[in-house]
Amino acid sequence: MTRRDMISTVGVLAAAGPAASAAQSGGAAAGFRLGIASYSLREFQRGLAIKMIKQLGITQVSVKADFHLPYTSTPAEISRALDEFKRAGLTIVSGGNTDLKSSDPAELRKSFEYAKACGMPMLVTAPLHENLGAIEKLAREFNIQIAIHTHGPEDKNFPSPKVVLDAVKGMDPRMGLCMDVGHSMRAGADVVAEVVNAGPRLLDMHFKDLKDGKTAASQCDVGEGVMPVVAIFKQLQKIGYRGCVNLEYEINGDDPMPGMLHSFGYMKGVAAGLAG
Repeated sequence: MTRRDMISTVGVLAAAGPAASAAQSGGAAAGFRLGIASYSLREFQRGLAIKMIKQLGITQVSVKADFHLPYTSTPAEISRALDEFKRAGLTIVSGGNTDLKSSDPAELRKSFEYAKACGMPMLVTAPLHENLGAIEKLAREFNIQIAIHTHGPEDKNFPSPKVVLDAVKGMDPRMGLCMDVGHSMRAGADVVAEVVNAGPRLLDMHFKDLKDGKTAASQCDVGEGVMPVVAIFKQLQKIGYRGCVNLEYEINGDDPMPGMLHSFGYMKGVAAGLAG
């Protein structure tokens, strides 16, 4: 290697450093926190799901209670579950999706008590318009963020980001949006524009891709569909988004690892490119 070759190589490595770091750290160098919605691993018990998450190289987890940390857990069972996540180096960033459709404040309180016991700073939720006031009071009391999940055209309550943002306008800043990009796209939303519209109200994201922007059954690995992944990430970077971008992989339930690895590889690559 000549001196010129050596200098050139060092320059390339220096330029690639931030990108390589972003790819290894799940996008952190670009300001992104890539995570996973544990619903993606709904066919696997908690212990195996945790091992699979570690294999993905991801440390942020949105826990699906029905499968991996039941609402009916005793304090001892919650403590044991939290220890399993902690020993694996995983951080629970939220719980959900949590159905908050009760009109009884005492029933709603149970979900907040569960989240507090589990150390969850956020609940991803499916509430009603008419009980948002009661939920807002509990969000203040427990200091827990409420990220209302968009569920697409089938959802009569919160199908799209605009409906959520209109509903929480003027409310406590802990009340905001979990934009499921797939469901939002199917509801006719411009998902890139909605990142801008949401601003600080964008608390969480569920990420997926679709072959057909109108069809739920067309979900595919991230990067293989019509989702404008790069444009979304650019806008997230532009607004200084600091929430999680959680892959929610709803296909190939019995054997999701190949698709999840491919999806995270693409997402990390995009984050690395922005960091570089």
